[in-house]
Amino acid sequence: MFRTGSSYKRLKILPLAAVIFLTVSGGPYGLEPLLTYGGKHGALLLLLLTPLFWDLPTILMVMELNSMMPVAGGYYQWVKRALGIRWAWYEGWWTWLYTFVDLAIYPVLFVEYASFFFPEIAQYKIPVCLIIIWLGAGFNILGIVPVGRISMLLSVAVVLPFFILFGTHISHASFQLPSLSLKGIGFSSLGMGLYTVMWNFIGWDNITTYANEVNKPVKTYLTSIAMAFVLTIVVYFVAVTIALSSGIDLSLLHEQGFPALGKMVGGKWLAIIIAIGGMASTLGLFSAVLLSISRVPKAMADDHLLPQKLHSLHRKYNTPYLSIIISAVIVSGMILWSFGDLIIIDITLYGGALLLEFISLIKFRIKFPLEKRPFKIPLNVAGLCILALLPIAVYGIALSSALSIESKMLTPALFALGALLSGEVIWRIIVWRKSVSGQQ
Repeated sequence: MFRTGSSYKRLKILPLAAVIFLTVSGGPYGLEPLLTYGGKHGALLLLLLTPLFWDLPTILMVMELNSMMPVAGGYYQWVKRALGIRWAWYEGWWTWLYTFVDLAIYPVLFVEYASFFFPEIAQYKIPVCLIIIWLGAGFNILGIVPVGRISMLLSVAVVLPFFILFGTHISHASFQLPSLSLKGIGFSSLGMGLYTVMWNFIGWDNITTYANEVNKPVKTYLTSIAMAFVLTIVVYFVAVTIALSSGIDLSLLHEQGFPALGKMVGGKWLAIIIAIGGMASTLGLFSAVLLSISRVPKAMADDHLLPQKLHSLHRKYNTPYLSIIISAVIVSGMILWSFGDLIIIDITLYGGALLLEFISLIKFRIKFPLEKRPFKIPLNVAGLCILALLPIAVYGIALSSALSIESKMLTPALFALGALLSGEVIWRIIVWRKSVSGQQ
């Protein structure tokens, strides 16, 4: 178990809100392709509708289950109690896999934004990405409080450029938003648009894996999640609406990112600020997401699903340093995929784990209706089933678009489905090894 005595500091509301913001969002960096896929009429509509069907049900689910079980391991522990150890294995394994993919995205994005200052840095993508990965691992080994403090500073660096962009834009021009419509958007473009928005809004369950390291976890999580969600929506809306009303060439925005928008609206100085924010965003996202996933292997090792050494804690910093190091090693091998491929693999894996969490929510309501829940979704079991269908429907549309079209989308989608199936293969190996050793 992680030691949680008074000698160990715990995360409070503002640092936790910053960690959540960076885990889930990290600002609109990486959202640029949405405008290409959705076009002038569909991008904003996808941005407004997708969180309603994809995020809000997930947030409500996370808030209820975390208030009921604010424990180390978060979602892994929820599924284990509700559905048993086999399904908990799938949950932990799938989440571990998708997070490796997710972590690989951020160093790649860092190189893209750094190339605004140093175009030649693209030639050194691999070594730069490796430096970022291992710096992030080092900060995580130092503990959750340093990560929280760094996250607060990085959150300011991420958000501030877009408020400056907003102020600069409205001082020179008014908002002229196009009508909202999905008409004329192809199925593959719709799918990639959904994947892009979904990726920019995932991770609400990841933030619960270190609940025992948070001060007054139930109250702190409720407040911090609300703060992070509002901030995410506002920053995304500002970035997309300015891009649409500015008249910037959407292909240029896709290619050069938001610094190109900053240069068009305010000049090179604003482009520089936004590019710096982009680099801060990727660093903060990497550190915050690694923090969340590094706690899950410990819980799985405690259940003899992974090697016991994984739950070894650092003598000085009380962190699962072996888990952090192994995660960094695996992520180092994932950075060869392209940004678009990584998003498809990421969301496809995440959807499988998310489904098990919603099933656990419904199972708990049926099996333990009277158990204390400081936060409870005001719906009965039937209502919870309908609530769960909303994100599942969004996930189904995105995945089916990737599988139905013989294009670059198909390869990463099939790879992700293979990774999901690997959970069953490895589970069989675990069962066989336990039977041979006589372990229960």
